[in-house]
Amino acid sequence: MRILFLCVANSARSQIAEGIAREMFGKDHDVRSAGSEPSGSVHPDAIKVLDEIGIDASLHLSKSVDDLDEDFIDNLDYVITLCAEEACPAYITHAKKLHWINEDPANPAYSDFESLQAFRKARENIYNLMKKFLVMNLA
Repeated sequence: MRILFLCVANSARSQIAEGIAREMFGKDHDVRSAGSEPSGSVHPDAIKVLDEIGIDASLHLSKSVDDLDEDFIDNLDYVITLCAEEACPAYITHAKKLHWINEDPANPAYSDFESLQAFRKARENIYNLMKKFLVMNLA
């Protein structure tokens, strides 16, 4: 199965989803993430909250949808968007489209503690959605 997790900046939610999905689904599935307006880096708290559950995202990169190879795009099974308050990117493909509403945990007004809590909340929400997706699609 080929899955694309998509959000605007590809620095937080879609990176968390990619890390969790790769861990849960294994190497038999092609799981990637991208953004419509990539930030250029993965948020340090996204890396930290994945590390807390044993997933190393330290080498993840913030990518544009334009960086994805044509074969991957042409053979996608699912595009899963992870936006809430902002306009979620649309991606034209034959793949099934799912929308998992998730607030952006990256808020410059947050203290370090508040930011980490927001990222943990996003991670747990994405993890729970991923479990449901796994049961529905891979069982």
